[in-house]
Amino acid sequence: MTAIEVGENLAQLDRAVEALPNSPAVFLLWPREGAPYLSKTGLLRRRLLRLLEERERPSRLLNLRHTVRRIEYWLTGSGLESSVVMYQQARRHFPETYLELLKLRMPPYVKIVLGNEFPRSHISTHLTRSAGLHFGPFRSRVSAERFEGQFLDLFQMRRCQEDLAPAPQHPGCIYGEMGMCLRPCQQVVGAAEYGHEVARVVEFLQTDGRSLLEAIGHSRDRLSEEMKFEDAARQHKRYEKVQEVLKLRDDLARDVDRLNGVAITGSLATDAVELWQVRDGHWQEPQRFRYGVEEGVTISLDRKLRESFAGVEARKLTVRERQEYLALLARWYYSSWREGEWLGFESFEDIPYRKLVNAVSRVGGAGRQLV
Repeated sequence: MTAIEVGENLAQLDRAVEALPNSPAVFLLWPREGAPYLSKTGLLRRRLLRLLEERERPSRLLNLRHTVRRIEYWLTGSGLESSVVMYQQARRHFPETYLELLKLRMPPYVKIVLGNEFPRSHISTHLTRSAGLHFGPFRSRVSAERFEGQFLDLFQMRRCQEDLAPAPQHPGCIYGEMGMCLRPCQQVVGAAEYGHEVARVVEFLQTDGRSLLEAIGHSRDRLSEEMKFEDAARQHKRYEKVQEVLKLRDDLARDVDRLNGVAITGSLATDAVELWQVRDGHWQEPQRFRYGVEEGVTISLDRKLRESFAGVEARKLTVRERQEYLALLARWYYSSWREGEWLGFESFEDIPYRKLVNAVSRVGGAGRQLV
């Protein structure tokens, strides 16, 4: 953070603003009285000149020339960094209203409510401490609902939202009549048998569909070996159906507790990029990764990346912080203004370093430094 103290000499203020770089930044203007003004811009000098310029005539445009006493600013190297710095400063200075100030909406998740005796799914925009699996973040509620509706067709978990009081006289629903629900409401199955089906659903989401694809694939191959070709063909159609359902996932959508990856963005420093890690759904402090020549020696990016990641101590966030940082990640990733790259992977024990090296090279223009 860099600060400019503003005195009574407005000519000195003009000179200080004129000397600022015309680059992306987050800035905070402190008035002599009242709340500060926080914003971000792609052109710092130009934006401040507009806010602090001398005007002969009244204007509807905001002007703080005669009220500002201090200017604070943070230069940023990417849109993602601007969003994160803006969030941190808004939360610090406007703890009651920062979400409204940022217009930060929580992305939707498909939640499996495991705390219920007869678990079900629903769409939620909040992460919770209660027992459950959150699958997301999705681009929009529409895409989350579309995926939920299609993947439930692969199982017999209930779709009703009521708290069940199972009884033989329960009216049931159309899904039970169609054989798409185990009908625990009518006591056709008990809690234990229903729980086995829910476990299949959870495993499907945690493995990104691999558990069901592998089971269907083995069944298809066995039937083919037994020369039961019609049954094998039906299993193959099921296999293709699962693949079509998996295509409906948005790119970031995973079991949040297994969401791992790195966002690679530009940096203010030369010969460097910023690495923004997400470990098990928890946002980590950014790392500045330098890829240039050190003392005339070209360094292997693969080795440097391995050393860099090995030295990181993972942090755990509160539920609220985790939810809001994932909202920032989703806003950046699904936006039209996204810059940089996202590389997702299964775990930090199995990072695809070759892909990461290539991503760093593309974002930072470091191709000539590869070894």
